[in-house]
Amino acid sequence: MLPIDPHADKARRAWLPCPKCRDHENCENCLSGETCRAHWRYLLANAGHVVHLQCPNCTHLWVQNTAA
Repeated sequence: MLPIDPHADKARRAWLPCPKCRDHENCENCLSGETCRAHWRYLLANAGHVVHLQCPNCTHLWVQNTAA
């Protein structure tokens, strides 16, 4: 398990599903499209539509194009 990125900041969050732990799948808030207090991701960086994320639950790191 990776450590949380030292530059991660709870003030910079995104609400996108984690492709590894998929913890949002049984959450009524996430499934309805509402902002969930439990299933947010660290927004580490972005360049236009491309975001760099880390899941605080499983610590998975990934890059996602939000325009696609």
